[in-house]
Amino acid sequence: MAQLIDDPTRITAHGEPPKVIEEFVGVANTGTTDVSIARMVSPPGWAEPGQTPEFDEYTVVLKGSVRVETTGKTFDVNAGQAVMVQAGEWVRYSTPGSEGAEYMAVCRPGFSSDAVNRDSEG
Repeated sequence: MAQLIDDPTRITAHGEPPKVIEEFVGVANTGTTDVSIARMVSPPGWAEPGQTPEFDEYTVVLKGSVRVETTGKTFDVNAGQAVMVQAGEWVRYSTPGSEGAEYMAVCRPGFSSDAVNRDSEG
């Protein structure tokens, strides 16, 4: 059955300076566990710890640029581009550019803090 999602749920983000995460579909907003869809707005200079998630992540950049570092390669993903990172692959996201970024992230299965497996921050 079709369902209108009136508003996203804001989720606390890791990394500094803080970015905005608005989850439209996922555990926090709709109770969905098999996929999550979120809009991210990250400021210039934002970076988060690396992670080895248990989900595939698809990132579509709408504005600005997102840096995606993996063990073997670094991608600067610009507006109009996308990147796919497979479950079990180490990855770190950041927006080092002067304009920050706005992007959509789709995780399958859905994002959960238990399945992200962040590197220790200290």
